[in-house]
Amino acid sequence: MNVQPVEPPSPGEPASLPRRDRGRSMPIRLLVLDVDGTVTNSRHEVSDATVAAIARVRAAGIRVMLATGRRYRDVLAIAEQLGIEEPLVTASGALVKHPADHVTRFRAAFAPGVLEGVLEMVVARGHEPVLYTDSFAEGFDFHCRSLEPAALGVGPGQGFQEYLQRNQALARVTPDLHRTPPGGVFAGFAMGPQDDMLSLEAAIREGWSEAVSLHTIRSPRYHDYLCEIAPAGVTKWSAVLEMARAWGISPQAVCAVGDDVNDVPMVAGAGLGIAMGNAAAEVRAVADRVVGRHDDDGLVDVANLLIATLA
Repeated sequence: MNVQPVEPPSPGEPASLPRRDRGRSMPIRLLVLDVDGTVTNSRHEVSDATVAAIARVRAAGIRVMLATGRRYRDVLAIAEQLGIEEPLVTASGALVKHPADHVTRFRAAFAPGVLEGVLEMVVARGHEPVLYTDSFAEGFDFHCRSLEPAALGVGPGQGFQEYLQRNQALARVTPDLHRTPPGGVFAGFAMGPQDDMLSLEAAIREGWSEAVSLHTIRSPRYHDYLCEIAPAGVTKWSAVLEMARAWGISPQAVCAVGDDVNDVPMVAGAGLGIAMGNAAAEVRAVADRVVGRHDDDGLVDVANLLIATLA
């Protein structure tokens, strides 16, 4: 089993996210898993070993949830492959739906005027907003201003063009999106080179720091980076906590596993936080343990660790 205590951050890694050194007095009752880079490997596949590992955890009586930045529709097949029946935390915590009947358990909402102000800033800086609505039953997932990249000033080969091309069937075109956003928007993003997205994040944070939740991550399946925008306080961990409370599960009885910056709150907050071997430095810095990489079936290590604690 390739499970290691977290090493102190290397020079240049964030010092603001301290390493934790704490005991755990209760068994794990809920395992929360990121999807891309955790459940799936670099080929965007779920290995047979990972499927078997999750089945062992569930058979041991531990609930298993997925908490992902993906859209709800986009994670259903993975939940089915893993046999997961618990509500799915999607859009980095902004939407939680039950996969059996698609009933919404939680949907975030922006305070009045916030979304309009943020969108004005996004467009003024030359970026294209994509907005999510809870419209699975209506057959689409997001709103954009156009499906023609050239009309938006998006060049060939850029990540946003790729995103539109792959997902056009799930889009609702709203040309005045930036002026009159649709009702029920719970999150959104802009896409572009890393420096541009970090700059956009900084600008939004400066103007709306008390009203939004932000992070910039590399898109796992498209070129470029995403600046993801949600209402204040919304993270994967905030959504997991709501579900855990409903089940009578303490945060100390939760194990959370992830690999990227949108996983930091849940890895830091859970009673047992685990970073994948391929995890970003920010995740490793707050984790209790580091397991194998996603390409080496690191979730087998997680299963072995949790089941050993029940013996």
